[in-house]
Amino acid sequence: MAVEGMGAMETSGSTVPVSVTEAAASKIGQLLADEEKREAGLRVFVQGGGCSGFQYGLMIEEGAGDPDADRIFQSNGVTLFVDPISIRYLTGAEVDFVDNLMGGGFTIKNPNAKSTCGCGQSFGA
Repeated sequence: MAVEGMGAMETSGSTVPVSVTEAAASKIGQLLADEEKREAGLRVFVQGGGCSGFQYGLMIEEGAGDPDADRIFQSNGVTLFVDPISIRYLTGAEVDFVDNLMGGGFTIKNPNAKSTCGCGQSFGA
């Protein structure tokens, strides 16, 4: 498994800090193809706010990120970019895509969250 961190590509047998499920990877690939941004990746981040103190963020990263600071790695074929502050809260997290009767959307399963809000988009650490 290829893991890139702090600008240099390295190969590691360990798991990546943040992973995406096959369902999420499929949806991300579809969204990138629809936007004709096949070379882009997904930035996963944490910011202050939300009901529980922190909230998750996901956005398309079209550039190379910040190779001097970002953790950049692959999971299920998706390039992920995580800034150094967010990685502290997201290590071990999994991005998933769920589609049910209430609609579809991305969710983040985070083992570091001490509490979560009913909205599913914010957490306490």
